[in-house]
Amino acid sequence: MSNKTRKLFAGTSLALSATVALSSAAIAEDSQAVIDQISQYNDANSFAQVNSVFQLRDVAPSDWAFDALRNLVEKYNCIVGYPDGTFRGNRPLSRYEFAAGLNACMQQIERLIIGGGSDVDAADITRLRALVQEFEAELATLGARVDDIEGRVEFLEDNQFSTTTKLNGEVIFNLAAALSPEDKVNGSGDDTDDEVVFSNRVRLNLDTSFTGKDRLRTRLQAANMPRFDRATGVDAARLGYDSGGDNNVTVSKLWYRTPLGNKATFHVGTVGLGLDDIFDVTNPKFASSGGGALTRFGRFNPIYRGPSGAGVGLNLDFTDRVSFSAAYLTGDANDPTDKNGLFNGSYSLGAQLDFKPADRFMLSATYVNRYQKTGDVNLSGSTGSALANDFTSDNAAASSNSFGVQASWKAAEKLNIAGWVGYTDASVEDPNASGDADVLNWAVNAAISDVGGDGNVLGLIFGQTPNLIDGEFNQVDVDSNTDTSYLAELQYRYKLSDNITITPGAYVIFNPNENDNNDAVWVGTLRTTFKF
Repeated sequence: MSNKTRKLFAGTSLALSATVALSSAAIAEDSQAVIDQISQYNDANSFAQVNSVFQLRDVAPSDWAFDALRNLVEKYNCIVGYPDGTFRGNRPLSRYEFAAGLNACMQQIERLIIGGGSDVDAADITRLRALVQEFEAELATLGARVDDIEGRVEFLEDNQFSTTTKLNGEVIFNLAAALSPEDKVNGSGDDTDDEVVFSNRVRLNLDTSFTGKDRLRTRLQAANMPRFDRATGVDAARLGYDSGGDNNVTVSKLWYRTPLGNKATFHVGTVGLGLDDIFDVTNPKFASSGGGALTRFGRFNPIYRGPSGAGVGLNLDFTDRVSFSAAYLTGDANDPTDKNGLFNGSYSLGAQLDFKPADRFMLSATYVNRYQKTGDVNLSGSTGSALANDFTSDNAAASSNSFGVQASWKAAEKLNIAGWVGYTDASVEDPNASGDADVLNWAVNAAISDVGGDGNVLGLIFGQTPNLIDGEFNQVDVDSNTDTSYLAELQYRYKLSDNITITPGAYVIFNPNENDNNDAVWVGTLRTTFKF
């Protein structure tokens, strides 16, 4: 073999491992292509040298190229397979990929010649020399590209933000208005705040992994979203992604999760850790605040909402079909004053059993015990009526037991149906007062995918917002309004690109605050979500 030929192959060891991974897109000039190339080369490290053609599970003796592959494997040992044990011989081949494969065989033959191997046929050498001459330009380009990529990899390693942390973000632009009624439905007599508003929410997530399987999430958030409960007088009117603060930057989440063996995951957090971060809320199409339901009520069963922020949680997989989760959360963990702290303030203690009898169906049963101190009582997580939030007249401390059943069913390839029922039994915890209450809510939703284009979703949500169905405080009935409040939401998520989604929609609350004398509350909104 000539020195010229050997020089063509020098410095291309990385390409040798990637005999089937290198594509024409991998030699593009732009930065994204370079990153893709690096990923391909990294993945190629897991390609396995094939010692027998029968190790390739997608190559059969009846294939027309079987004898050729067997010859290359048995005589020259210069064929590699994908990590899943396939060769994928029916896919198109570029000249650069062929050059990389040729390069691998040439180096193997060169080693055999240097080692004095007697199995190298003179005819094979002649044919390979002809191939080298034919693909000389591609082999030279391949070597130059590899050298260029290695230089860029070195530059990225020297200038990267972090070896352990990834940055991802979400930005929401929101155009919205309360469309009716004329007066707020809380009995104040004030006019509804019905001006059109344009607002935003920005989230930056720093996700850090120390082992490759764990995650430390630090979220920075700034927002100036309006509260439509204040604009209309009913909590059920709240957006699912509202957040105030005049765009002041805060740490809105800080938690860590890590696997414990193969079957368990442990969670711990000090800021923004909620039950919905630990439990599967069984509402896959609408749970996300940036890309799910427009309403706070529509995201998931309100029994998941309550004292939260700091605490611990555990997920345990009994089988592939059955799992169990538990969590303890409090909003007062950082307060050392009396009746606060990690164990003596308001808290949520919950458990959930998930059952997946089929790939398309999931069912979960949830129990949450809560204590909410005086001034903190909010039995429905600000998703229902005023009475459902606090049935007492002075926000007296209360304990509660909440029970929920959630289900999600992929009824067809492009149709998902989900829903829940939630019930809360609450009691006043005050030596100078007494009382109890029962709060009920339920909802069903449907999401139809690819309506009007790939990735688009048409969504409908309907349900009974948390209503006080029975209540007494200091021996006086407090459920004088016997009407039931309902919420309906219609939305259409239009996927403008992989990173931008526009969601026009509207929702209405019938009989707001459990009173059919109140006019229905309508809210229209246009949410644009950017992800990066």
